[in-house]
Amino acid sequence: MPTLENPVQTKRSFKTKEYQKMIQGELYYAPDAELDEAREFAKAVARQYNDTLGNPKKLSNDELKKYRAAILSQVMSFEDDGSSVYMEPPINLDYGLHIHIGKNFYANNNCNYLDVAPITIGDNVLFGPGVQLCTATHPLDIATRNSAQELAKPIKVGNNVWIGLSAVILPGVTLGDGCVIGAGSVVTKDIPPNTVAVGSPARVVKEIDQK
Repeated sequence: MPTLENPVQTKRSFKTKEYQKMIQGELYYAPDAELDEAREFAKAVARQYNDTLGNPKKLSNDELKKYRAAILSQVMSFEDDGSSVYMEPPINLDYGLHIHIGKNFYANNNCNYLDVAPITIGDNVLFGPGVQLCTATHPLDIATRNSAQELAKPIKVGNNVWIGLSAVILPGVTLGDGCVIGAGSVVTKDIPPNTVAVGSPARVVKEIDQK
């Protein structure tokens, strides 16, 4: 179990070819030993973060923010020092290493980040409870899928985006600046800036006049 004083692996580098294939969006062998180790580390970091629920150490608000940012920085990267990032525990991470978060980010509880490929989140972004960002996907043909090979495509969330309760963002999606995703939506395609998208699959239903 990692601790702030003695993290197990911080911003580790990978030697395996499977990792290179994974981040390049190619088919890769998911049970690769090095990838298994990285996922287990991310789960340990998530558990450490989730243990701060209820502030059992009785830290001040500023101390708690710094403590949580230090935990997440074992895997994630931030535009600033992470002090403006507030993610309500519990959270779930796949690797954590592929998540980059901008300034003034708020995520409500039970959000899930399957960051097999990069997840990039802009500034001033809001997530409702239970939002899922899923970069991972599987081959359609049975033989390849049963060989434990997988794929991943990056997700990009622009600036000033609001994603509602229990929305699911699927692999390869870009959410344009200023867009709003309705609660429970399943987003399968890019959403233009300054629009509202709802439904499954999500469709644009309104343009937002930011003036």
